[in-house]
Amino acid sequence: MDSRIEQCKLIDLPIINDPRGNLTFIECDRHIPFEIKRVYYLYDVPGGASRAGHGHKELHQLVIAMSGSFDIADNPKNILRVSDKPALDLGIAGAFDENGVVPCAVVKRGDEIWLYYAGYQLGLQVKFYAYSGLAVSKNNGETFERYQQFPICDRRDGELFFRVIHSIMFDNNVWRVWYGGGQQYDLEAGKQLPRYNIRYTESADGIKLDEDFTIAVDTEGDDEHRVGRPYVIKCGGKYLMFYAAGRKSRGFRLAFAQSDDGKNWVRKDNEIGIDVSESGFDSEMMSYPSVVTTKAKTFLFYNGNNYGRDGFGYAILKEW
Repeated sequence: MDSRIEQCKLIDLPIINDPRGNLTFIECDRHIPFEIKRVYYLYDVPGGASRAGHGHKELHQLVIAMSGSFDIADNPKNILRVSDKPALDLGIAGAFDENGVVPCAVVKRGDEIWLYYAGYQLGLQVKFYAYSGLAVSKNNGETFERYQQFPICDRRDGELFFRVIHSIMFDNNVWRVWYGGGQQYDLEAGKQLPRYNIRYTESADGIKLDEDFTIAVDTEGDDEHRVGRPYVIKCGGKYLMFYAAGRKSRGFRLAFAQSDDGKNWVRKDNEIGIDVSESGFDSEMMSYPSVVTTKAKTFLFYNGNNYGRDGFGYAILKEW
């Protein structure tokens, strides 16, 4: 059965006005186009909370707010809430994340939510350094506390400037990790351009990475100087990677790769099916992809021009 939010519609129910109190009634095949099989109530749901946790194979239903109001969430344009303070703020002065914290991967572990993030620190001889930090939330993502003040994924030979976990998945009894690594800047027209690629390794606990790694996706040609921000999902027995590829001649573009084992990847950038717009917030750059699947759709979120400063957007999957 095809069920989508767009198929929902408002139904006007009869109202009998009376000074003693108004009355509304519902009759099958008169006010609603289906037979009532069950009536259930949700109540005492805290303000701002979500109530879910079950699904239906096939269902027609009428939803009524007995008091107050609610939102049916499956539309990214419908902003339900904006945090009044950072979920994770900048690190202390002198720390690896004193100049920036950028979320990369979120993993549910028991009652906690683990946030892997990129910590940025400005350099003197080079533009910046970026390493992986870990923060933990014990209040369902409202706020996060640092696991430690130093990186869980710090610099080493071959990865002196960049070493950041971007995608992590518990699969086949091991934590599988796709991260960005490198130690080079290219000088182009007076600007320092970071050079890095996407690497694969594993971890027993999701914190300490194995020493060995393989290059999952590398740069191609002289113009392309970086590929990064991989977002990996498993679908139909295959591993799908959505990532960003940057060239000296243009800003980031969204890219795509596929793998049978999560280690060896084939670039299929032309199959991403989306490119920059002719004008607007995403006319110069599309980066930092994130794929989210709901009961009805699969969404691809991304940042627009200036790494998202001009806005961020989403695309809806038509077919794999």
